[in-house]
Amino acid sequence: MLYESESIELKEIFTDDINREVVAFANTDGGTIYVGVDDNGYETGIKNLDKTCPRLTNILRDTIVPDITIFTKYELLKNNIIKITVAEGTAKPYYLKKNGMKPSGVFVRQGTSSVGATWEQIRQFIKHSDGDSFESSRSILQNLTFVSAEVEFKSRNTVFTEDNFISLGIRDTEKDLFTNLALILSDQCLHSVKVAVFDDPANTIFIDRREFTGSIFKQLHATYDYLMLNNRTVSTINGLYRTDNIDYPPEAIREALLNALIHRDYSYSGSIIININKEHIEMISIGGLPPGLSANDIKTGISQPRNSKLAGVFFRLKHIEAYGTGIRRIFNLYLNCDRKPEIAVSENTFRIILPNMNFHSEDRERGSYVSENKTDSRLRKITAQMQKVLDYLSEYESINDEKMMELLNLKRTRAYIVSRQMADMKLIDIIGRGKDKKFVLHK
Repeated sequence: MLYESESIELKEIFTDDINREVVAFANTDGGTIYVGVDDNGYETGIKNLDKTCPRLTNILRDTIVPDITIFTKYELLKNNIIKITVAEGTAKPYYLKKNGMKPSGVFVRQGTSSVGATWEQIRQFIKHSDGDSFESSRSILQNLTFVSAEVEFKSRNTVFTEDNFISLGIRDTEKDLFTNLALILSDQCLHSVKVAVFDDPANTIFIDRREFTGSIFKQLHATYDYLMLNNRTVSTINGLYRTDNIDYPPEAIREALLNALIHRDYSYSGSIIININKEHIEMISIGGLPPGLSANDIKTGISQPRNSKLAGVFFRLKHIEAYGTGIRRIFNLYLNCDRKPEIAVSENTFRIILPNMNFHSEDRERGSYVSENKTDSRLRKITAQMQKVLDYLSEYESINDEKMMELLNLKRTRAYIVSRQMADMKLIDIIGRGKDKKFVLHK
């Protein structure tokens, strides 16, 4: 008498969903399925063997991915019983083709039942089958699109077609599936960049925050544009001459952002964090340095990319020139600045701090910007937008964020930058916080 167990499944009749049991056994420790035996172990037999056997062959071949046929065999027993033997597979996770590599398509054996695998089980299957290289492992998501990637490659006059997916590392050569590199480049990328702007050096008072998602290329451009919106130009006047000085070298922002995107550990789900305040920009990416490297090694140009294929894509697109030069270039840009960039590394994070070149060390405690010749900040150039705000305030006494956006026909980010510049120039004062915040003429 047969009984169901962790390694035995009984089926009184043959149905197409037998593929679930096959997948579950292949993803666990293997097992045997008896078709034509009821749940109590009594043999009922199969009535139409001539149609059932070809149907079983088609199901095993066409509905399960990767190919599972070499791990299965079936034989006809007496009394019209079909015995299907399933060995443990070596290319886990196996899944139902129509459902994909997700809990509704990946099954495992638990006791006498076949149940959907958890996302963590699926990740572990991939890791054990494909090795520790995250970018080369199979992507959990396979329905990927590459709209942003196509635009990026086209803008750099570089070919991006299915013909070169394998050479780029986007598609696995053996299993013909998208890799995690493909997921990172795709519009369905699961990772993001979070940027927060603070009103104090301790990063406790929020002014604005954004999260950028989508393809890594979309994140690169959107994040850089936002950082440059917050990269203020400070003007100083000496007699008849005005000198404009930008807070951060644009190339330093670019290199630090590229470094964070290319070298972060994508096997973790957290976001890249960028904090901006009056003193500095701080970029924190997940994943410490590869074993054997120190922060000093990085400063001298020694590089061991965590994601070599991703770095290769950015190299091909000419976003990076050579491995290890980006950090050196950042430090060279601050060669004549009294404050230097800082690198801090922990076991799981890499942090780089870009000092604000217009924020002078002797005035940090006051948290204010000053010009070299101590010229009154109100002597800096008043733009047409600023004049609009001043004219409005002379008539209505105060203005809030929403009214300023409407008055200047600007989105929130740009309106915020205008108001911050005016406050720094002592043209207006900020009263209150959050929804109650308003701006008045400086007294």
